[in-house]
Amino acid sequence: MLLGIDVGTSAVKAVLLDGLTLAASESAGLSTESPRSGWSEQNPEHWWQASFRATGGAAKRAGVDLSDVSAIGLSGQMHGAVLLGKDDNPLRPCILWNDSRSVDECDLLAERISDIGLVAGVPPLPGFTAPKIMWAKKHEPGVYREVRSVLLPKDYVGLRLHGARATDHSDAAGTLWLDQARRSWSRRLCEASETDLGWLPALFDGHAKCGEVSKSAADCTGLSAGTPVFAGGGDAAAGAVSVGATVPGRGFISLGTSGQLFVCTSEYRPNPEQLVHAFAHTVPHRWYQMAAMLNGARPLAWIAGVLRVGVGEVLTLAEHADLERVPLFLPYLTGERSPHGDPRIRGAFYGLEDRTTREAMCRAVLESIGFSMADACASFGDTLSGLPELLAIGGGAKSATVLQTVANATGAVLARAPESDAGAAVGAALLAGAGSGRLELSDLERKPPVEERFEPRRDENLQERLRRYRRLYGALKPVA
Repeated sequence: MLLGIDVGTSAVKAVLLDGLTLAASESAGLSTESPRSGWSEQNPEHWWQASFRATGGAAKRAGVDLSDVSAIGLSGQMHGAVLLGKDDNPLRPCILWNDSRSVDECDLLAERISDIGLVAGVPPLPGFTAPKIMWAKKHEPGVYREVRSVLLPKDYVGLRLHGARATDHSDAAGTLWLDQARRSWSRRLCEASETDLGWLPALFDGHAKCGEVSKSAADCTGLSAGTPVFAGGGDAAAGAVSVGATVPGRGFISLGTSGQLFVCTSEYRPNPEQLVHAFAHTVPHRWYQMAAMLNGARPLAWIAGVLRVGVGEVLTLAEHADLERVPLFLPYLTGERSPHGDPRIRGAFYGLEDRTTREAMCRAVLESIGFSMADACASFGDTLSGLPELLAIGGGAKSATVLQTVANATGAVLARAPESDAGAAVGAALLAGAGSGRLELSDLERKPPVEERFEPRRDENLQERLRRYRRLYGALKPVA
């Protein structure tokens, strides 16, 4: 059995693969703290606890013992800053990818390195790891003085599994410390962001072994001591592996808590002016271009929480809305990255009337996901014109309503594969399989079978609302 562990924002997901076949999956929920406006933090210990709850649950579903696992791959949310002291214990909660506290540090970093977008693949944004270190130096100097290493979320779980400080190129790509073209840590970027190069983990390709399960980890989890652990990938790159987007020209969209539009390339193609991320892939000799939205399918969960209903009911309500009376909704609950690079903007409804219904508000939230993806597609220019379809992964991809709305808004053909919501964890398991010899490297290029396609339907009313949606952002930007 191959085990893939994905340290997400809302849950840790574990999958077991029997060769290329999904045997079982299980999730263990996580909570996020926001002690101040714009802050987003998690306790790394909770990832560890959730990891072995999820792996144990997956093994139970598959009817196997965790001692049957022959290789482990890791994936996870990118950009988080796990600051560790000399004892490898976290010095503070992890500052997450959707945290916007380090705006001033981003401005300073851009002043120090005027061409940082060309070297690091994207201009400085507060979601990335480097400006968070600068923030800690200024606002938590006692913590900063104690830092001995910095890890990303999945790599903290890796440290607990095998005891080594290691990461892969794709997760490193989202830190603002990686020279993307050379696929190596940049001393220049580290010095500009007040980061000791010695704090950073060793770099590996995603299918490279970086350690073995220790005895203490085996005692906690039920895994066998000595089981090899492979570097894996950041959630975007591992999700790409799950759908074979390791071949140049293949792409996908991801609709999880965050959202991504991803296209694999054979060379490094920076495009910082459009805030299109150009990052190293987790597989050798590959890069990718990506639009990264902080608010993927998350707005659906938000409105569901406000209304105290399930996401399924939100979608049902949206389907019954009067389309002539749907307001506009900006989904920027935690600011936005692509294509605006605007950490200060926030969500808003516009066009509410005294007769606006729950159905209409749910429809506005649903449409905003499609509009956000339409903005992402526009930022790519003509890059997407040669792609016959985009595979869809993530929790939002389970909904045909969501995918048809995105297809209508973007004009792109979307395809959904079975078990599309398990993407990044499956990719991590596949990388472990390739590294351990249970699978071939060519298996990482395999496209999953498509169970349903969503052809765009021309909707003039929707396109008009998209135009108004874009004008609304421009109008509210100065207010933010």
